[in-house]
Amino acid sequence: MPIEWIFGLVGGLVIGLGGAVFLLVNGRIMGASGIVGGLVDGSGASNRNERLFFLAGLIGMPMIIAHVFGFVPPTAVTDNVAALVAAGLLVGIGTRIANGCTSGHGVCGISRLSLRGIVATVFYIGAGGLTVVLFRHVLGVI
Repeated sequence: MPIEWIFGLVGGLVIGLGGAVFLLVNGRIMGASGIVGGLVDGSGASNRNERLFFLAGLIGMPMIIAHVFGFVPPTAVTDNVAALVAAGLLVGIGTRIANGCTSGHGVCGISRLSLRGIVATVFYIGAGGLTVVLFRHVLGVI
């Protein structure tokens, strides 16, 4: 089995475990966009430190793991900075429109058999596929 598949499997298990622990400890669904959004718009001021620690772990753990194992998997991320900025903004806008992201709808929503989470996941995966076809194969931007 390729090492990238093992990393994906382990990463998925860790995200699922994190979502389960977040739900058990806080009684709330783990959604990264909601956690960030609450910090940005101020609605999460009551649990600001919890949100900051969550984000620190989300960003810091991959760095720690890469340092410990001395391995950073190769990526196919484009060098086109404008495309990366546009993609980030579009993902951010999409998560606000959908009231959630892949961790909230995809991981936590589908695992709870939430119809809203399943429908949202189908639509954003479909939109992502269409975006790749359009920008990579039609426009040749990425």
